[in-house]
Amino acid sequence: MPTYRIDLAYDGSSFHGYAKQPSVRTVQGTLETALFPHTGTVDTFVAGRTDKGVHASGQVVSFVAGPIDVERVLRSLNRQIGPEIAVTGLREVAEGFHARFSATGRAYRYDINNRPVHDPFRSSFEWTYADALDESAMDTACASLVGEHDFAAFCRKQENRPTVRHVEWCRWHRQGDRVELAIGASSFCHQMVRSIVAVSVEVGRGRLDPADVEVILDSQDRNRGRGAAPPHGLTLVAVSYGEALVRPSWMVETS
Repeated sequence: MPTYRIDLAYDGSSFHGYAKQPSVRTVQGTLETALFPHTGTVDTFVAGRTDKGVHASGQVVSFVAGPIDVERVLRSLNRQIGPEIAVTGLREVAEGFHARFSATGRAYRYDINNRPVHDPFRSSFEWTYADALDESAMDTACASLVGEHDFAAFCRKQENRPTVRHVEWCRWHRQGDRVELAIGASSFCHQMVRSIVAVSVEVGRGRLDPADVEVILDSQDRNRGRGAAPPHGLTLVAVSYGEALVRPSWMVETS
């Protein structure tokens, strides 16, 4: 049977995460319900299982099913699951493609509105943080996270799940009142990005020195990881399959 790839974007605000769960609304459950009239019951696989409240602009899903009319199904899905979810692409791909296991990289963005008053038009997608933040210190601190490391101090523990990851880049950038983290890696363990944000903010407000982040990393102690930033500032922006991960334009301009 053919294998299909879905490119997906969603506002995670009203979903209990991506993965199906009984009796709660999830992105996967909503998508599979919309697919059912066209495919029957199918197992879908996702590149990155986002938590409750986390968003995606570049998520990827795969499934195997009998032949479908791709254009017709694409239109039908968007009528059913919009506006919170958008299927931005649907196509048949090579046999053996798997959204999760074929992926070679993922990139996330975390957005902070660094002012006392929230923006009602963007508050569902950014963490409003009133205390002044030194983004240069935050950027310096994150440099120690690039490369292959054991990120146990930054990951929520999951039984029999390794915490070694290879981070390609981890950069902070300010534009006006908004401070943005861009991070790309082969993959991420649970709550890794939000934990990096939480520690970075402690550096940005002067409670930690940038050099302390490397000490926390080397400790492999989750209790030193300063918890996790709120989920709604986090967005999965890209997944790669052999090609280079796309970096944000501000990183390209300053490199």
